[in-house]
Amino acid sequence: MYQASVPVFVRGLASLAAVLEKAEAHAAAKKIDPAVLIASRLYPDMFALAKQVQIASDSAKGGVARLAQQEAPKFEDNETTFPQLAERCRRTIAYLETLKPEQVDGSEERTVSWQTRSTTKSMQGLPYLLHHVTPNFYFHVTTAYDILRHNGVEVGKQDFLGKS
Repeated sequence: MYQASVPVFVRGLASLAAVLEKAEAHAAAKKIDPAVLIASRLYPDMFALAKQVQIASDSAKGGVARLAQQEAPKFEDNETTFPQLAERCRRTIAYLETLKPEQVDGSEERTVSWQTRSTTKSMQGLPYLLHHVTPNFYFHVTTAYDILRHNGVEVGKQDFLGKS
């Protein structure tokens, strides 16, 4: 469970931070107000870039914390710049790296509960990780990447995948 979560989310968040840094450089080079990119969305009913990054962060730290029976750190969701968004990714990575394999391993059958906007949900640990946390994490990381790519930031598949 640890290997299927912490290293996966650390790599994804590191790649996201690097993409955000490329976006900042792109905005400077093209003389685009960074706030325009940070407020961009793929469709009017979707969240803007900043919220996509915040939710990816929350998915990773909250998901693994629940598996480890820990309280995840709370972040204020007040990031408005590329450096702040990249730093949020790094803070999430720093938190994930505090967790030990023995805290997460063995959580496959543990009941995990969490609050949504409207209800409390519960699942066993393995399906929670594989069918809820991981897809949700990648949905928001991918959407952040796609928003930037759609707006001309020169990123490719290797930027998304990160360093091997």
